[in-house]
Amino acid sequence: MLNEKKERVIMGIDPGTAVMGYGVILEKGNKTELISLGVVKMTHLDDPFLKLQRIFEKTVVLMEQYKPDVLAIEAPFYGKNIQVLLKLGRAQGIAIAAALSRNVPVTEYSPRKIKQSITGSGNATKEQVAAMLQRLLNFKETPEFLDATDGLAVAVCHSFQKITAGGKSKTYSGWESFVSDNKTKVTGVKKANTKLKG
Repeated sequence: MLNEKKERVIMGIDPGTAVMGYGVILEKGNKTELISLGVVKMTHLDDPFLKLQRIFEKTVVLMEQYKPDVLAIEAPFYGKNIQVLLKLGRAQGIAIAAALSRNVPVTEYSPRKIKQSITGSGNATKEQVAAMLQRLLNFKETPEFLDATDGLAVAVCHSFQKITAGGKSKTYSGWESFVSDNKTKVTGVKKANTKLKG
């Protein structure tokens, strides 16, 4: 039988070279609590290498502050222009290197998988993802930058992926399937029928 920790801190990062979003959650048994969410801004920096340095340094600070058991990070979106993809890949790689420098394991999720896990639709907007997270984790204020809730979404997406007793990963196709398997973990949502159009 697999011996799982009763508590687990998960950090999620939405990498970016202008704004990097992050969210930190605590799993306690069947409950998930919001610890923190926020952004690291780099808009004041012109030098792309200084931006990468800031991503590394701030990610290390976050690792030391919250001591996550795992980092979940969003993969770059492949449909973007090649220059944008290159910049996002560098930002993601630097954040991963920062986590690995603190011996924090890393898991990557596609943007579509994250949206599907949170809202039930892989085509959900940032606003729809933020609204579902507010209900799920019971917080009211919408952050100034939706990059923060995007980072939080990556952490929650990782939380939805479970390890079964046989050591195999259990994934959920979306919010409804997660709710039906985790009725004690989800509170404050009256109805699991939350599929979004799109």
